[in-house]
Amino acid sequence: MDRQNLELIENIRQQFDNTPFPRIPLEESPKDNTELLYLHNLVTAYYFRNRKVINTSDKVILDAGCGTGYKSLVLALANPGAKIVGIDLSEESVKLAEQRLQYHGVANAEFYALKIEDLPTLGLQFDYINADEVLYLLPDAIAGLQAMKSVLKPDGIIRTNLHSYFQRANFFRAQKLCKLMGLMDENPQDLEIEIVRQTMNALKNEVLLKVRTWNFKNTENDEWILMNYLFQGDKGYTIPEVFAALRAADLEFISMVGWRHWDVTDLFQDLEDLPPFLAMSLPETSVEDRLHMFELLHPVHRLIDFWCGHPDRTQDFVPVAEWTEAQWREARVHLHPQLRTSQIREDLTNCIESETAFEISRYVIVPTLAPVAIDCTMAACLLPLWDGPQSMVWLVQKWLQIRSQMAVNLEPVIEQSAFEKVKELLIRLEVFLYVLLEH
Repeated sequence: MDRQNLELIENIRQQFDNTPFPRIPLEESPKDNTELLYLHNLVTAYYFRNRKVINTSDKVILDAGCGTGYKSLVLALANPGAKIVGIDLSEESVKLAEQRLQYHGVANAEFYALKIEDLPTLGLQFDYINADEVLYLLPDAIAGLQAMKSVLKPDGIIRTNLHSYFQRANFFRAQKLCKLMGLMDENPQDLEIEIVRQTMNALKNEVLLKVRTWNFKNTENDEWILMNYLFQGDKGYTIPEVFAALRAADLEFISMVGWRHWDVTDLFQDLEDLPPFLAMSLPETSVEDRLHMFELLHPVHRLIDFWCGHPDRTQDFVPVAEWTEAQWREARVHLHPQLRTSQIREDLTNCIESETAFEISRYVIVPTLAPVAIDCTMAACLLPLWDGPQSMVWLVQKWLQIRSQMAVNLEPVIEQSAFEKVKELLIRLEVFLYVLLEH
């Protein structure tokens, strides 16, 4: 590694030693943040890739660039029984991460002050790697991907992200201004943060850099200023650059983590009335090009946040929408683990008793574009899933019992009709991975 990159790494290390990130109080727990736990549960990524439900017990999970350990705690709570290993360049951050997990009673965790490139020295192999908000800081993102791949089990999955060049372009311009002003010659601290604050406040409100970057809600937030205007090593990437890096590292793209928010077809007013060229070409467009089209049209995502893994390890499966009736009748239905809480079950029960719709998307909103609500009578047949996975046939029988109790006349409900109703509900929920289906 050349001298310039070594100096950059040292500056980044010092920055996080002086200002550990994130600055979340030690006692704060994510245990009730269903959405955050959902996204960091190995079950979510594994099911998305293979359409199979995995048990997280005894799995080994790496938090690469763990910082002060908040995401390590999230990973521990989201993946019961898993061993958590955290690494970070900053020794001060590692100490705080250890304290955080000890405070919350997580015993099966260990932390190391280590560069990502040195991961092989741990002598461990991982089922899941979470590298959040770190890859874009490396002098060579491909080397970081290769290091993670070298310690990833054959069926393992990496979740990582890079800053979007298009979404963050104005902040990159702001960082260049700060460099021009000499504010990043050394490791920025309180003085440099205050100079940024004074400079931005002194500008006329119509100055474009102020319009595009200066969030008046965060003007007193030192951490926000540091991580946007004075962030050492910050870089942006485009979708083609991300896919090129994956190919160079011999990794296979699985999906965007927030897959529902990257659908380019959602950007058009009426899919039935697309220009003829788009109507013909979009269905044949590659995943990479569709994602690139999205970022060019609508660069709203700060992070290009994705799952990847070893190539050719995805298990063959038939999409749920293409299942035969025989496959449906053999199906086993799981509720996503992060929805199996006593509070959500109580909320569902209250909706059933009050005959109001159950809005399941209020607990996990990241993958959805609009509220997902379930009619109270249909929602009732889902209650058994809070006790554990159930067969499709059993849920149909449950629905028949509920329907017969609520019927205003004495006409019997046909089993096939009940079967179709339950199937329709499960297909709708499986799209968002609220329920997980195996046969």
